[in-house]
Amino acid sequence: MNLTDIVKSRYATKDFDSSKTIPEALFKQIKDLLRYSPSSVNSQPWHFVIADSPETRKRISAGTQGAFIFNEPKVMNASHVILFCAKTDIDDAYMQRLLDVEDKDGRFAEPAFKEGVSNGRSMFVNLHRYELKDAQHWMEKQVYLNMGTVLLGAGALGIDAVPIEGVDTKALNEEFGLIEKGYTALALVALGYRNPADFNAGLPKSRLPEEEIFTLLS
Repeated sequence: MNLTDIVKSRYATKDFDSSKTIPEALFKQIKDLLRYSPSSVNSQPWHFVIADSPETRKRISAGTQGAFIFNEPKVMNASHVILFCAKTDIDDAYMQRLLDVEDKDGRFAEPAFKEGVSNGRSMFVNLHRYELKDAQHWMEKQVYLNMGTVLLGAGALGIDAVPIEGVDTKALNEEFGLIEKGYTALALVALGYRNPADFNAGLPKSRLPEEEIFTLLS
């Protein structure tokens, strides 16, 4: 595997071949990417709504109406669509839930390590909750880390994808009752296989030059 080849070949797919479906075993790996993506202090402040049929993709398309209608074909023609959601609160009960799961999974070789993780996580979470007062934004940043993981992983698996922020998040919150469940919609990722006629597939990559974006310390 050559990561340079992957990042240069993957692209934002504009037109999916609706006749092609991602095999179940491959999409299981996408789900593993969603689950095992890194997040600050292992906070995992996310939830994912997955649509893999015409009927369920139609429900997702509730977020691609009106001003966002141009994104509806991407949703309807893709094989799978993932709605990325962020938690709306990160309270003490949730942090205890994280700690309990970590304990069950054997993360703490000694009891003192559990206390240390709990204190460290609380320090960072409370920094955003009470001092910086940007907990919602901080949680959303963790979800975007997850999205990047999925996009690179999909490319490595030979799956085409496109992130879609042009959606009506309020409509999606209502469609899936997300606010009541403690989440809010952020963006979609549509996955599948490109239509050979997709204009974007043949265009060259365009990125800022290395000397503009890197500072090499010596």
